[in-house]
Amino acid sequence: MERKKRVYRNLKPLGEARQIIVEAFKDIRVETELVPVREALGRILAKPVIAKQSVPAYHAAAMDGIAVKASETFGALPEKPLTLPKGGHTVMIDTGDPMPEGTDAVVMIEKVEDTEEGWRIREAAYPWRNVRKAGEDMVKGEIILPTRQRIRAFDQAALLAAGVYNVGVMRKPRVLIIPTGSEIVIPEKAPDPLPKGAILEVDGQMLASMSEECGANVEIHEPVRDVETELRRALKEALLKQYDLIMVIAGSSAGSEDFTPSLLEEMGRLLVHGVTVMPGKPALIAEAEGRPVIGIPGYPVSAAVAFREFVRPLLYILQGLEAPEPEKVIVAVGRKIPSKLGLEEHVRVIIGNVGGRLVATPLAGGAGVLSSIVHADGIIRIPQETGGLSEGEEIEAELLASPEAINGRLIAIGSHDLTIDLIGSMLKEKTGGRVQISSSNAGSLGGLIALKKQTAHFAGSHLLDEETGGYNESFIKRYLPSIPVKLITLVHRWQGFMVASGNPKGIQSVEDLKRPDIVFVNRQAGSGTRILLDYELRKADISADNIVGYYNEEYTHMNVAMAVVSGAADAGLGIQAAAKALSLDFIPVTKERYDLVIPSGYTDDEKVQAMLEVIRSDEFKQQVLAMGGYEVDETGRITSIP
Repeated sequence: MERKKRVYRNLKPLGEARQIIVEAFKDIRVETELVPVREALGRILAKPVIAKQSVPAYHAAAMDGIAVKASETFGALPEKPLTLPKGGHTVMIDTGDPMPEGTDAVVMIEKVEDTEEGWRIREAAYPWRNVRKAGEDMVKGEIILPTRQRIRAFDQAALLAAGVYNVGVMRKPRVLIIPTGSEIVIPEKAPDPLPKGAILEVDGQMLASMSEECGANVEIHEPVRDVETELRRALKEALLKQYDLIMVIAGSSAGSEDFTPSLLEEMGRLLVHGVTVMPGKPALIAEAEGRPVIGIPGYPVSAAVAFREFVRPLLYILQGLEAPEPEKVIVAVGRKIPSKLGLEEHVRVIIGNVGGRLVATPLAGGAGVLSSIVHADGIIRIPQETGGLSEGEEIEAELLASPEAINGRLIAIGSHDLTIDLIGSMLKEKTGGRVQISSSNAGSLGGLIALKKQTAHFAGSHLLDEETGGYNESFIKRYLPSIPVKLITLVHRWQGFMVASGNPKGIQSVEDLKRPDIVFVNRQAGSGTRILLDYELRKADISADNIVGYYNEEYTHMNVAMAVVSGAADAGLGIQAAAKALSLDFIPVTKERYDLVIPSGYTDDEKVQAMLEVIRSDEFKQQVLAMGGYEVDETGRITSIP
């Protein structure tokens, strides 16, 4: 029997979908509960808190000295001290002590001399000088914290000081997350190796932690198979247990096994099925028994977008709060970003301060590329009526990293090498996280162009000059003729063919790539590895059209290696370290020099200097050698061009 494929119900623009949420759930609130102040950090006050006692409760000395009646000190000067008899209204006192009856000021101890005649003071005091008056901080009966205040560490101190030991707070919203899919496997229970078709359930943890950041208590349900009766049972049990909000991961799309929309129509109201946003289009919003149920797309980035746009506001509404706005900055777009008309696209970007302006460079990867959100510094929203953004165009970006972190970024655009990741890790450790590298893999030529456009601090490059046999310098003179640069030799490395363990196809040289039974995986146009391959093909008089897979492109050496490991390709050109990392065999082709190209104007930057210190360190060189396929004899050598 053919399974019926559903369709989306009238896709809603993002703004309209959010307004539907507000209208449907604006009045829902969690109950209040009483908790000890000592356990109330981060909780939301349900009502104003009134001081039960004044702080301080009595007039107290603000410093060590002599308690006096101020009028008795008038006339005292440094050059004409005044001696007051001990006792009576003149008493030694310590900070915090109650003021003796009849005194109204304190002369600090530095201005007093103890003599046989009495206290010799060299400074007059006016009434209430150096005295903390009763109620100066808080007065019994006054409101000391307003309703909906999120309790901070110093709020706890103030509450205890004011005699308040228990406070009424909003109960934490109870959230249930239901992962669905017959292919879903709990990571800790996954077999090794993971069977083909199995997917590790990681969205649940991401969504749970994001919910906890919004003040919720979260439970993650065991994965539910793609069986309608099982999902119906899970939803009914969740509603019976009175969760404040339910998220159902996957199953909200329009596929034949996506049962969530029809089940929620059966149990309540389907408010939104599909949103004109990318990623995140399959999001679903429903109401069942007065509570929100959100269908979360299965791809991780889509899931994160759906949470941010729909679940996060709801969790704040439940606690009687407005969701805080993300911090935003104006950025210049580092390179053209196309987008689809009719969909609001949320683009993950890395952001750095390059030459005094904030530059945003898009990260490659679709809705399933979790690492793209891990590495992102911000999100750019491209309106659905816009067909993309032009290079250099200024636009608002929502920050995922702090402004301080962004100012500590070094932006690297260019050729990929594993040593860049190592430098980034060591640099972050060396600076306590203050300086970090954010990189985008655009190939060696792409890196030089980024430097020309001032959208990166440095570029990795290994461009072979076929006439001289040298690396990078001729290309720098061609592409950056008016920009002085420093060329930092990072490593010499072996490039060669990565093949499956045991080399089952018997690949030995570039000649074998002509064979029809060999599927090749290439690097992108403009990369140094692609230029090297084309050079080797010309030497062997081989046409690219005769190589199966020549136009199948990947952007990193590790992705090329992964294509071979997965069986998608029989061979790919890449570095030995990548082959070693994934236990592939390696057929050497050539040894090449890999450099960092840094505009001279950036070399005095403390971030760049810290990076150079890492590169020159013995620890870095030792770890590079341990990766295999590298030589470090010239690592750290600097050449000035021009």
